[in-house]
Amino acid sequence: MKKVAVIMGSQSDLKTVQPAVDTLTAFGVPWEARVMSAHRTPGETAAFARSAREEGFGVLIAAAGKAAHLAGALAAQTTLPVIGLPVKSSTLDGLDALLATVQMPKGVPVATVAIDGADNAALLAIQILAVFDEALAKKLAAHKDSMADAVRKADDALKLTTTNH
Repeated sequence: MKKVAVIMGSQSDLKTVQPAVDTLTAFGVPWEARVMSAHRTPGETAAFARSAREEGFGVLIAAAGKAAHLAGALAAQTTLPVIGLPVKSSTLDGLDALLATVQMPKGVPVATVAIDGADNAALLAIQILAVFDEALAKKLAAHKDSMADAVRKADDALKLTTTNH
């Protein structure tokens, strides 16, 4: 199975990316977390992206706040799917990171999830890997069934407490 790289622009982003790591682990998807900066370590970031496929990665998740160029810097150097995870900062509540991540130029796509949406970043990475991994696809289907069951149970419980007798 291919690995997922969880790259964060700063060690302080670890708390935000933890749900992604937890989700990948729960699905049995191997992952590797790294700290890289599009601005402070551009050479290392580019080298990582260029060698990621050969190193066994299938998807890259890039978490960054503020200017948030990390996902684009990685996407410019690889043909692997890159998922941008905008991180909320004190500056503009993450809107700056969201816009910097989602507004990529033609030819350099980055899939982008919600601000601080680490769980969805992991699930999207898993869905990408599951295209060619039937066992992983079955785990995803079971996960979706479980979410639907939880909603049905909540609805049934609400009906019991709000029905006029």
